[in-house]
Amino acid sequence: MDAARRRAHLSFGPDGVSRADRMLPEETAVALSFNGSTQAVMMATPADLVDFAYGFALTEGIARPDEVETVEALETPRGIDLQVWVAPAAAERLAQRRRTMAGPVGCGLCGIDSIDEALRPVARVAPSGFRMTPAQVHQAAEGLRAGQALHDLTRAAHCAALWQPEGIALLREDVGRHNALDKLIGAAVRGGASGDCALVLTCRVSVDMVQKAAAFGAPVLIALSAPTAHAADLAEEAGITLIAGVRPGRFDVYSHSDRLTEVTHAR
Repeated sequence: MDAARRRAHLSFGPDGVSRADRMLPEETAVALSFNGSTQAVMMATPADLVDFAYGFALTEGIARPDEVETVEALETPRGIDLQVWVAPAAAERLAQRRRTMAGPVGCGLCGIDSIDEALRPVARVAPSGFRMTPAQVHQAAEGLRAGQALHDLTRAAHCAALWQPEGIALLREDVGRHNALDKLIGAAVRGGASGDCALVLTCRVSVDMVQKAAAFGAPVLIALSAPTAHAADLAEEAGITLIAGVRPGRFDVYSHSDRLTEVTHAR
């Protein structure tokens, strides 16, 4: 299935109404099933789905990369069933979580167990010598902007990239910002990339994006948009340098600014 397709539309402008067409990103229902049981259904761009499975499994605490045994994408009339089979230890953890979550709740965050899961604590990122200069922060943001092929084609996709001192090493796009990050992390762990890097995002930074970055172990998270207050607090707790609002000549640092070199810190 292609990531985008051409769609006809009516264009209203100063010269009146005309018929036109443009490329739009595909958005498909993707069921993430683990050992035969569906864990989540996401609306996603139907590309890089094996990466998606690995990234989702890791960032949602379901399975480590070495615990993923097989991944198969099965097309159905109404979407894609992403069948993931994990090792027994991971399957038992998932079954225990499902038992804990069971209860008379009417929505995803109505029960106390659901709230605890949504606001789960994150492991602190391991100390490392990874540092960036302000110039490298801007280089990473520019590399992200330059690599957005699906966005440039459709103007309707999020992007996540992995930056290392050599430049952008990996990049994934999706109609969903969480999906783009999961696909990127999945590609990184499948390719053996370490967490000694910066993750670069087009979107705002919410709590769940920080949780995913922490699960991967990235010491730096860079976003073109702004974070929520809780996400900034969580980045501080997780030991992540959170850089946001990157624009030509400026950016904001919300936590662990010590990873930025060549900077005179404000008193």
